[in-house]
Amino acid sequence: MTDFAVRQAVAEDLDQIDALFGGAMMFESSVDELGRSMFEPERALVATDGDEFVGTTRALTRDLSVPGAVVPAAHVTGVGVRATHRRRGLMSALISRQLREVPEAIAVLWASEPGIYGRFGYGAAAFGTSYEIDLHRVGPPSSSGAVQQVAIDNVTKELAELLRKLQERRPGISGRTELQWKGRLEDNPEHRAGRSARHVLVHRDEQGTVDGYAFWRGKMNWGPTGPANEVYVEELVAPEPDAYRALWQHLLTLDLAATLNFGYAAVDEPLQQLVTTPTALARRVKESLWVRVTDVARALGQRRYSVAVDLVLDLTDDVIPANAGRFRLTADSETVHCERTEDAADLSLSVNELGSVYLGGRGLAEFAATGRVVEHTPGSLALATAAFRWPVAPVSIEVF
Repeated sequence: MTDFAVRQAVAEDLDQIDALFGGAMMFESSVDELGRSMFEPERALVATDGDEFVGTTRALTRDLSVPGAVVPAAHVTGVGVRATHRRRGLMSALISRQLREVPEAIAVLWASEPGIYGRFGYGAAAFGTSYEIDLHRVGPPSSSGAVQQVAIDNVTKELAELLRKLQERRPGISGRTELQWKGRLEDNPEHRAGRSARHVLVHRDEQGTVDGYAFWRGKMNWGPTGPANEVYVEELVAPEPDAYRALWQHLLTLDLAATLNFGYAAVDEPLQQLVTTPTALARRVKESLWVRVTDVARALGQRRYSVAVDLVLDLTDDVIPANAGRFRLTADSETVHCERTEDAADLSLSVNELGSVYLGGRGLAEFAATGRVVEHTPGSLALATAAFRWPVAPVSIEVF
């Protein structure tokens, strides 16, 4: 690394950062006014080779739902290295420095190359389900609830409130500021991939309050036997059962449509319960959100646990030395404490496994089967597995 310098970005770096990341991902992009307003230079790092930008990583200031709480989480994005400078330690320097400097107790990301991030202590904590649904076979739910198509400007406040409500019920959901909502709702025709403009559906309860919404697009298609249009659901947020059922009933029965695609379902998505032919829901499950614990005591203290627990965890961390050592975690239904201790360890693990179970979707026992978690006190593995698990699976509903 002696040939390169790593520094914090400044506002004037944005165009070069964007060009570098686009080049690394093999797409062309340009920064518009909204993109400039959302850029946080103090949360971006750049690596330079002389005057040339050769590596970058960024973090967004957002919150995230975790078991029993909504907490600050560094949303890592825009990680890239110029093709001419690969395999020279640039990514290691950028990511390691970023992890040591973020003020939040956890960092999260979507991994374009999952094999990379385990080296830096990230663990796959949420798995998403992508649906390709045969609308001719699915057997949609019945519903008496009515939905409306609305102009987005008329309901933005209500949508933000619903997203917050979903955060209170399911881990893995990223919050949005007013500016981030504006970015989410931007609908540039150049980015539609041949699909229609975004449709916004809402459901209202008996009092007329919006209690669910969905974003979707259509794409015209014609098959050998007639119309076979495609429906693309971008986001569906409906914490209440009536709204959830009504929105899906509408989307699954659109005229002239043959298939529906939805890429951000949970592994325990309730839709599976509503249709009469679950096999029409062709599913693909893969990692979505990766979690990296950057401050063990703070991170463990800010989430809640499914059962009372009193355990000593012996942690290893090759990137953040302050995370290594033994921590006593005590929790009941009302309080949580986590602090360093010299007491004997009940379990040994690394920050990778801790990140993997942090959102409640995976159990520590899974990792004991391969020796990545070691039990020292009989019964402690079963207790820890039960404590970290959460009743609903985590899911991330957007790539950031």
